[in-house]
Amino acid sequence: MKKIVAILLVAIMVLAMGAAVAEAKDVSDLKLGFILGSREHAFYLKIEEGINAAAADLGFTAVVDESDLQGAIATQVIETMVVDGMDAISLACNEPAACTTAIEEADKAGVPMFTFDCTSSETDVIKCYVGTDNYQGGVVGGEATIAWLDELGLTDGATVGIIGYPEPQSCIDRENGWMEVMEANKDAYNLNIVNIGNYEGQADKAQQLMEDALTSYPDMAVIFTVGDPACIGALAAIKGQGASTKMIGFDANPEAHVAILDEEDGQIWVGDVAQDPYQIGYQIAEQMVKYLTTGEVDNETIRIAPYLVDASNAVLPE
Repeated sequence: MKKIVAILLVAIMVLAMGAAVAEAKDVSDLKLGFILGSREHAFYLKIEEGINAAAADLGFTAVVDESDLQGAIATQVIETMVVDGMDAISLACNEPAACTTAIEEADKAGVPMFTFDCTSSETDVIKCYVGTDNYQGGVVGGEATIAWLDELGLTDGATVGIIGYPEPQSCIDRENGWMEVMEANKDAYNLNIVNIGNYEGQADKAQQLMEDALTSYPDMAVIFTVGDPACIGALAAIKGQGASTKMIGFDANPEAHVAILDEEDGQIWVGDVAQDPYQIGYQIAEQMVKYLTTGEVDNETIRIAPYLVDASNAVLPE
């Protein structure tokens, strides 16, 4: 009897596998949805380039939209993409709490969900996340901050600051990585560590925060920002007040390279932690296709290593 039951179970499994294969689509029939954070950011435009390149190379149809960095809009786009028959959806999950329900409902509807750049710890239905190792990027920024204090001879009592964005998990990780390095060096350098504030992804907000910070700490030596838009605003504030503050950003968008190599701006914007947004876009698309055609991904989390851009390796855009 046990032998008969075992044979029946094997037969059921074989039939189920056959049905799954029968339902599988050719890559050319796949329609995949991608939700960028915002097309106003050069970083996300490079991700879109990677997505479109993968679509051209692999043969699927890419439908790309944006959330304007808002979870409520991401929810609307997810719901629309489900109705429009996407085979899978991936998004930059900039406000996880506001779109978790939509992510889970899409999964229940049979649409596998993926994330890139920013992910969510509030749900376990994400099949794969591709993004920068943001914590390590914060560490790279922290090490550069300390290196500049050494370069300036400010090894006893310097003030350093951070402009954060404590909504996206990616930016939280960057801040935590930077703070780890600052805390490790706090006593040795007698650091005064200032949280300048949340720039909310907006350059003008960063400018106001930096202006206020320089009023309170006119001798601030080095700041780290968790995104290049913050650097753009902070640069304007530092120049406007004639401060000598050095600045290290995160993203290494084209404007960062231009500023670092500029004779005037490069005296302030001295470094930037670089990501590879093109590869983020390309690789999340690859993982979506792999999952839909094989039922597997290479890894649930795929991290792309960051590195520091400074005057020694910055390049002007073509």
